[in-house]
Amino acid sequence: MAEHLASIFGTEKDRVNCPFYFKIGACRHGDRCSRLHTKPSVSPTILLSNMYQRPDSITPGVDVHGQPIDPRKIQEHFEDFYEDLFEELNKYGEIESLNVCDNLADHMVGNVYVQFREEEQAANAVKNLTGRFYAGRPIIVDFSPVTDFREATCRQYEENVCNRGGYCNFMHLKKICRELRRQLFGRYRRRHSRSRSRSRSPYRHRSYEERSRRSHSRKYDERDHYYESRSRRNRSTSPEHRRGRSRSPVARRDRSPVRDSSEERRARIEQWNREKEQTELANQDQYYNQQ
Repeated sequence: MAEHLASIFGTEKDRVNCPFYFKIGACRHGDRCSRLHTKPSVSPTILLSNMYQRPDSITPGVDVHGQPIDPRKIQEHFEDFYEDLFEELNKYGEIESLNVCDNLADHMVGNVYVQFREEEQAANAVKNLTGRFYAGRPIIVDFSPVTDFREATCRQYEENVCNRGGYCNFMHLKKICRELRRQLFGRYRRRHSRSRSRSRSPYRHRSYEERSRRSHSRKYDERDHYYESRSRRNRSTSPEHRRGRSRSPVARRDRSPVRDSSEERRARIEQWNREKEQTELANQDQYYNQQ
C-alpha cells in the first residue's frame, strides 16, 4: 500500500495531494482547492510570488498611459530585471536556473522560480529575502516543490502553438538573450573548469619508482617483441622467395627491410660477380628488370 501511494504521489491519480501544486508550485484554485498543497520545509527551489511587473501588465503591448510599447523595450526591461535579480541572488549561492513566468493568471503572473545548487543556499536566500522590498513592493518568498522545470513548462508554448495564451496552467517562461545568459551563467562554468584543472589526476599520486619501473618494463617488452618478430620473418623467408618478390615502388615502400646473414650476403655477391662477367653490356638493362 505504501509503495502504491508513493508511486502516485503528485500525479492525477493522487486524490489527496494537488498535482498542479506539486509540478508548478501554484494552483489556480488557491486555498479553495479540494486537494492538499503540501509546502516543503526545505527545497533547492524558491518561489518569489508575483515579483516581476511587466510594463504592459494592464493591457498587453500598451503602457499605463494607453500608448503602444515597442517589444524591444519590453524585452530590454525584462533583461534589466533579470540581471539585477540574478546578481542579488548570486550572493546566497550558485544558481542552477532562474525562470520568470510570462503567464497572466493571478496565481502565476510575475512568478520567479530560482533553483540553487544546494538546499542550504536556498534556505539562506529565503532567510535574507524575507521582509525585504523590491521596487517598493514586499518580496513574498517561500520554498517551492518544483525541481524539474521540464514537467512544469508548457511545451506547446515553446513551439508557439499554445492556444490558451497567458492563462495556460503550465509555465510560459520568458527567455533572455544568449549573450546575457553566457555572461551570467558562464561564471559557474569557468569556476568549475578551474577547479577541475587544479585537482590532481590519479596518475600524479603514483610513486616515481612505480612509474619508472612500468616504463622500464614497457621498453624491454617492446624490444623483445621486435627481435622475436624479426627472427620469425628470417625463418619463414628463403633467399629464393625474396628474389621472386615484386620490386614495384609501392611494394618496396610498404615492405619493411629484412637483414640477411653474412653467409647469404657473400653467396649473393659471388653470384652477382659471375653473372656480371658472363653478361654483355647490351643485356644489363634487361638483367636489372628481371631482378
